[in-house]
Amino acid sequence: MSGTLGPSEIADGVEALADAIFQRTGDDNVALVGIRSRGDEVAERIRELLKSKGREVDFGTLDISLYRDDYEHLHQNPKLQGSDIEFEVDGARVILVDDVLFTGRTIRAALDALSDYGRPARVELATLIDRGHREMPIQPDYVGIPLETARHDHVYVSLVKTDGEDKIEIKPAT
Repeated sequence: MSGTLGPSEIADGVEALADAIFQRTGDDNVALVGIRSRGDEVAERIRELLKSKGREVDFGTLDISLYRDDYEHLHQNPKLQGSDIEFEVDGARVILVDDVLFTGRTIRAALDALSDYGRPARVELATLIDRGHREMPIQPDYVGIPLETARHDHVYVSLVKTDGEDKIEIKPAT
């Protein structure tokens, strides 16, 4: 598959995430934790939509750079951006937020990183894009945009705050 999705599709995906989280979490005390980089921006957008519905949630960001299992295969040294979690993780209902769910390895790393902050009562996963092709037994609880891709396709997400524009590009492997 190849193609491009623009700002309206991204906005619809984020809105779908916010609506599902709003409906399924009821009155629970919820914390959104965005995985850097880009998952944090998706989480911020979800938080703003929830706030517009009268729902306040705890918020944090998580840098998983040093928890990755492919650290030695990265083409460059990871850019450490730091984590910012100022709420009590012990006993919290945490929703990890990422931009793209692919193999599941990023989420495994995020679970390891999150455990350094405490033991949540429950951890759920929200992803803007689920493109399939898991290597680990990890499935999202909330999906904004399901994409059918070939295993070796590339999915590039650009978001305004991080990249200057909202765009998703799907390119076949060359």
